Amino acid sequence: MPLTIVRQDITKMNVDAIVNAANTDLQMGGGVCGAIFRAAGERELQAACNQVAPIRTGEAAITPGFALLSKYVIHAAGPVYSFWNKRQSRELLRSAYIESLKLAEQNGCESIAFPLISSGIYGYPKDEALEVARSAIEDFLRDHDMEVYLAVFDKSSFQISKALLGDVESYIDQHYVDAHRITRRQLLDVEEDALRQAAKPNLSAPAPSMAAPMAMPAQGLDDLMENLDEPFSDTLLKLIDRKGKTDVEVYKRANMDRKLFSKIRTGKGYTPKKPTILALAIALELTLPETDDLLERAGYALSHASKFDVIVEYFIVNGKYDIFEINEVLFAYDQPLLGA
Repeated sequence: MPLTIVRQDITKMNVDAIVNAANTDLQMGGGVCGAIFRAAGERELQAACNQVAPIRTGEAAITPGFALLSKYVIHAAGPVYSFWNKRQSRELLRSAYIESLKLAEQNGCESIAFPLISSGIYGYPKDEALEVARSAIEDFLRDHDMEVYLAVFDKSSFQISKALLGDVESYIDQHYVDAHRITRRQLLDVEEDALRQAAKPNLSAPAPSMAAPMAMPAQGLDDLMENLDEPFSDTLLKLIDRKGKTDVEVYKRANMDRKLFSKIRTGKGYTPKKPTILALAIALELTLPETDDLLERAGYALSHASKFDVIVEYFIVNGKYDIFEINEVLFAYDQPLLGA
């Protein structure tokens, strides 16, 4: 199941459990904590918290959700950030996420939404808090199936690595072009056919002084891609075998749920959307030419007139295949996410 970043008020999310960034005494506080208490019903939620309090930093406890849409509230005690002991801060914050996920699983939850724990008054740098959250959730999802959301109320509470963002911005500046500029990968098959027809000599017309250049087709995926009419699902299965990966590994690395992957795998005329195909390309660690060919199987193409495409291209060109990291950047640029 996938990890999805959403810009949403966590108290209004219709999931099995939402996570409260709690203090160890599980008393109503400010910020996200206060909002959750007010939405659930202050008196009822506080009474339930008193029955399971206190907890230690890095631990979590569960209560009913009362008036919330979610069945449960999981109260996770994140650390106050210590600049002098970053390692301990990281371990405690990671534990808060993992313990929350374990509690959700034990209580039959199939979906859960987190705030960015400890990134408010507890002082954890937002970019570092995001990296810890992503790493912990990603590790948990490798061995478990659950829909996990990271709820961000506004852009000010979401920050990614400045170094990474700077590299992506530089790549966008170099490659993002006006929508009217045509490049090889902007052409769909139908457009390529039109160009090829236009490039053929007209035998009834006088010969031109110089032959028009013919659009050249892209290189195939070695020998296994020679059949242009091969269904997308067949191509995908051959790629999975060629890359030495399992189905489970691919759909988890693609940030995709098992049902959608099964639908793609069985074929039967179903063609996934472009972000889904790019998620599969990331999961398979395809090169840029390989990604181009896989997209063309479904009638899509990468375009330098699309900021979404340029961002994904940056990660592929640089051999960075962590889909959660890619989605963080896409979210920062208000673009669709991959997989989920």
